[in-house]
Amino acid sequence: MIKLGDYNTLKIVKSVDFGLYLDGGEEGEILLPQRYVTNDMKIGNEVTVFIYLDQEERPVATTETPYAKVGEFVSLEVAWVNQFGAFLNWGLMKDIFCPFREQKKRMEQGQRHIVYIKVDEDSYRLMATAKVEKYLTTPIITDLPSLQHGAEVDILVWQKTDLGFKVIVNNKFQGLIFENQIFQPLHSGMKLKAYVDHVRQDGKIDIVLQQTGRQQTLDFAETLLRYLYENDGFCNLGDKSPAELIYDRFQVSKKAYKKAVGDLYKRRLITIEPDGIRLVK
Repeated sequence: MIKLGDYNTLKIVKSVDFGLYLDGGEEGEILLPQRYVTNDMKIGNEVTVFIYLDQEERPVATTETPYAKVGEFVSLEVAWVNQFGAFLNWGLMKDIFCPFREQKKRMEQGQRHIVYIKVDEDSYRLMATAKVEKYLTTPIITDLPSLQHGAEVDILVWQKTDLGFKVIVNNKFQGLIFENQIFQPLHSGMKLKAYVDHVRQDGKIDIVLQQTGRQQTLDFAETLLRYLYENDGFCNLGDKSPAELIYDRFQVSKKAYKKAVGDLYKRRLITIEPDGIRLVK
């Protein structure tokens, strides 16, 4: 079975002036246009291609890489709008359609929106929907081992709220980064590595941007120690330094910085001075 809106490995069965035909099984032969054909593609060989629909809504192959495939959330820019909906640039020659009924607010050219890529069940067409909540799931018991406290996850920053930023976790779950845990600029559409704080009873996940606990302290303490060795044994950041200055230099929160300073001090590797910290000679 061909996976529409996804990558497929298909056998080359025919060569024509305008491209290659691939064996699409029940879908019949699928064209790979000449612009994507390379010298090493021979009849009988297999090739991995992305399958989507051309202007006539027929399956067509490409070696281009879209920004997302079916089943993924992504931030896309509106390329153009007509009386039926918006067309979003997803990295292929043909833009992907988001009908008005799948928009939370009217999309306008040049705007970016978080959308989910899917196959419309009625028309068997690829489309985008901005109603992403419908496609987020609640963690079940088999998901919990990968969502333990401190686990690294992939996040897509979704939208700003009064509490902080909503994020999409591992392309499946809804998460939140609280305002007091944000120590760097964030905006909708950013993809980042982050860490699980905990999974709430309602299934939503509290996310932090930095590792928590003892391991974070140990890791950054070594980074700070290396900085001291490379900067004449002194760092001019202390208890009274603004959190913004600490983040600009080390990309950690003031709390994480102070914990690492305390760790180095307990190990008698530094002294603490009014205007910073100094490496013990």
